[in-house]
Amino acid sequence: MTPFVAEIIGTFFLILLGGGVVANVVLEKTKSNDQGWMVITTAWGLAVFVGVVVAGPYSGAHLNPAVSIGLAVAGKFEWNLIPLYALGQFIGAMLGAVGVWLIYKDHFDVTEDGEAKRAIFCTAPAIRNPKSNIISEIIGTFVLVFVVLYFTNASLTETETPIGLGSLGALPVAFLVWVIGLSLGGTTGYAINPARDLGPRIIHAILPIKNKASNDWGYAWIPVVGPIIGASLAGLLMLVLSSSL
Repeated sequence: MTPFVAEIIGTFFLILLGGGVVANVVLEKTKSNDQGWMVITTAWGLAVFVGVVVAGPYSGAHLNPAVSIGLAVAGKFEWNLIPLYALGQFIGAMLGAVGVWLIYKDHFDVTEDGEAKRAIFCTAPAIRNPKSNIISEIIGTFVLVFVVLYFTNASLTETETPIGLGSLGALPVAFLVWVIGLSLGGTTGYAINPARDLGPRIIHAILPIKNKASNDWGYAWIPVVGPIIGASLAGLLMLVLSSSL
């Protein structure tokens, strides 16, 4: 389990479970059809937990090129490792999207709404306004990366001896993604992750999905550029705050 393989597997589980809950809610004749935003955001948070549990010990479980970039800006990750991590994240995201399609293929076939089917793979704005949409992605990713940068390990206060929390150490980032989805995700669907959006969007273009909508390439740059800007701003702010202490 190298860092590269860990990023593939962790991101695979993230998208398999995250895309899976969207499929379960929006596709016809599923057990959770039309169950709403709370179901989707909760499962996405738990999908992050699963991905971090698997990849965390081996790669730090970035699962997101924006996180890798934000950590590098803050001086907590090596710049030369970003391409390798990003490649693993994109591969994992694409494989996860294929997995969702295989599991729900019968339901894809009976669902007529092409835009609903596309939503399983990638995000789209509730109100299409590129300026507002990219601001939403910038702010959402800023919150994600800035808070991640300030995560600390539990410790015994008198001795400052770190306490290993095992897999439970992945819970904070799961709660973080959950609250971002509930609080800030209603505008664009909170991609906050270039690999999570662009990788499955490419898979949507390739797969033989009946009555599928366009891939909306005109919007596709926003969930890529916005998260990179937001993550970079979070890393820069941490540097400023650290230097002023």
